Amino acid sequence: MPQQASLLMPITGLEQPDVRTGKARHVYRCCAICCYIFNAMPEGPSLVILKGEVEQFIGKKITSVSGNSRVDIARMQGQKIIDFKTWGKHFLICFKGFTVRIHFLMFGRYAINEERPSVARVSMLFAKGAFHLYNCSVQFIEEPLDDVYDWSGDVMNDDWDEKGAKKKLRAQPDMLVVDALLDQNIFAGVGNIIKNEVLFRIKVHPETTIGALPARKLTQLVQEARIYSFQFLEWKKAFILKKQWKAHTKKVCAECGGPLTKAHLGKTARRTFYCTHCQVKYEKPAAAGDAQ
Repeated sequence: MPQQASLLMPITGLEQPDVRTGKARHVYRCCAICCYIFNAMPEGPSLVILKGEVEQFIGKKITSVSGNSRVDIARMQGQKIIDFKTWGKHFLICFKGFTVRIHFLMFGRYAINEERPSVARVSMLFAKGAFHLYNCSVQFIEEPLDDVYDWSGDVMNDDWDEKGAKKKLRAQPDMLVVDALLDQNIFAGVGNIIKNEVLFRIKVHPETTIGALPARKLTQLVQEARIYSFQFLEWKKAFILKKQWKAHTKKVCAECGGPLTKAHLGKTARRTFYCTHCQVKYEKPAAAGDAQ
C-alpha cells in the first residue's frame, strides 16, 4: 500500500463512515484504483457503476484467487472473465460454463487494484490489476443466465418491460406500494432510497394498496421507478446523489414545509420517509354490498 499512496486521491467532501470504527473515511475513486463501501444494501444503479469500473478485466485471466468464501472459488483460477452483468442487486461475473453471483448484502464493499486490511470474501489477481470483494454473498450459477433471470424485470436493463410490471402489480391488488417497489420480482434493482423518492415524487402514501391506485398513479409508479433509477445513476456518478434527495432521511417536506414522518412500514419494515399532507393515501371504493 505505501507505494500506491500517491495514486490514491480522495475526492473532496466525499466521506463514508468506516463500518469497523464508525469514523469518517475517504472514498477513493480513479480510473486505476478504487475502493468503495456500501453503507446500505446497494441498489441497481450502484452495481451498474461497479460494472463499468471492472470492465478492464474482461478477457483477462485470473492468475490467483483466494478468500474466506465457503464455496469452491478455486475453480475460478486460470479462467478468463467473459463478461460482467447485473440483474437488480446481483452482480454477475461470467466465465465459460458458469457464472459467479455476488450479492453485497447490507454492508458489502469492493476494492479495485488495491487491498484493504480485512480478509476478502474473494480476491482475484490478474497479470495487471486486482479485484477484491468483501462482506458479500458468493454463489455459483451453472445454468445459462437467460434461464435464471428475467431481464425484463430489471429497471436498469434495456429489456425492461413496463407493461409486464403493471401486469405483475395488478395481480397483487392487496400489496402495499411500499412493498411493491421493493419486490425484486417486479422492480429488480429498486432499493429503499428509490422507493422513498419515487413515492414522494408521485405523491402517493406508502400504505396505499396497489388495488386502490388510480390507473394514472399506477403508470406513474412504474415509469418513475425506472426514470429515478437512471437519475440515481447519473447523480451517483457525479457524487451529488444525497443532494437530490427530497424525502429519504429528511425531516422537512420539500413541498409544503411540514414535518416528514419516519416509520418502518411494510413486510420488510425498511425505513420509510413520507409527508402525510402531500402524499395521498388512496382507498379502494366500497363494494356495493358493503355500503348496505
